[in-house]
Amino acid sequence: MKVVQGVVISDKMNKAAVVLIERSYRHPVYGKILRRKKKIHASNEIGTKAGQMVKLSETRPISKTIAFKISEIVGEKKNEEEPPTPAPGGIRRAKVK
Repeated sequence: MKVVQGVVISDKMNKAAVVLIERSYRHPVYGKILRRKKKIHASNEIGTKAGQMVKLSETRPISKTIAFKISEIVGEKKNEEEPPTPAPGGIRRAKVK
């Protein structure tokens, strides 16, 4: 049974969520570290929200696309920070006509 960890990116489906799984590995020949991402549909009976870190466990196929179940919440929701405001007197560009 596979257990993976990821971030919930969408919880708009009924009793299901989309979780983003990231993994990094070293290339066998060149040694460069590569990052791969995968979106997994999972059963969401706990009621997680977008932005939460969760653990998924593999189960029998529940539907055509769902074969994982959210087993626990690992981290709380990330704080959405406002984008930084530019400093007064910053660089201004001339409009081109």
